[in-house]
Amino acid sequence: MSAKSSSESVHHAESIGIIGAGSIGIGWAIVFASNGYKVRVFDTDPAQILRFLPQVSSRLKLLRGFGLINESVESVVSRILPSDSFDKTCKNVTFIQECGPENLEAKRTIFKRAEKISSENTIFASSSSALKPSEMAEGLMRPKQLLVVHPANPPYLLPIAEVVPGPDTCKNVISRTVSLLNDLKMFPIIIQGEPEGFVFNRLQGAVLREAYSLIRDGVISPRDLDVLMTHGLGRRWSVIGPFATSALNVRGGITAHAARMGASYLRMGQERGQNDPWDVDLIKKVATDIEKKFPNEDWESNNLSRDIALMKILRNLKEDPDLIL
Repeated sequence: MSAKSSSESVHHAESIGIIGAGSIGIGWAIVFASNGYKVRVFDTDPAQILRFLPQVSSRLKLLRGFGLINESVESVVSRILPSDSFDKTCKNVTFIQECGPENLEAKRTIFKRAEKISSENTIFASSSSALKPSEMAEGLMRPKQLLVVHPANPPYLLPIAEVVPGPDTCKNVISRTVSLLNDLKMFPIIIQGEPEGFVFNRLQGAVLREAYSLIRDGVISPRDLDVLMTHGLGRRWSVIGPFATSALNVRGGITAHAARMGASYLRMGQERGQNDPWDVDLIKKVATDIEKKFPNEDWESNNLSRDIALMKILRNLKEDPDLIL
């Protein structure tokens, strides 16, 4: 599902509540307010509340300087109201984005308190990167209205959000959440089944596990591994994902790539105690979906499109080498 293109913000009548004024709360406030939503923000730490708007403003000034927001900083900030009142933050809002500590009991307490104050239709969304919505919903009167909306950090620069419903989350809550994220010009990714770590962190964790193993085994230095990612895999993955990369690496797409490389990747996994072969049905499932966007008959033109996208990145790097730290 694609995000909407950037345009002048539409001002929305409904308000959003954010619980937690740390870095994730700051990120969400910027996303909501810069897309026309009124935002109320609560934190138990008075000092954090005092710091909140200056921190938001400094980031908005940078975004404005790079042409990434169209409104003035003052206009966006005017829609954000930090508060020392939990009740005022949660009352009469349509959506509550929880950004508290990654602690199950703390999150349960937040949601139990919020549902006593909020309206019957308020959606409860947690920014948790690992806690399951079904666990957070235990003891709630309205567990059907809770789900995880886990952002990449910071969400105003990495506009994806994992939408993770629990077994009791109703379809209307999911669809309303997806609609809201689309309105925020984000890419909502629906995750099924509450997997440990969801998907963003599972993929990141898979890379990190292998990276640490390679360092441990003396194969490569940590800094060289980072260079390999930033100037190689990471750069390519910034324009097409790993499946599309595989499809364009071999004429014949996913099926041909799996036939050529599947056994080799299986052996690499077995070195680490894994045994996850790609069977025929799995390969077909991936190929069918990927080829909707990258048809095998357009293999050459798709490769050219990828290369042009990479050339644009290289052109920008030539003009500003400091784009890579």
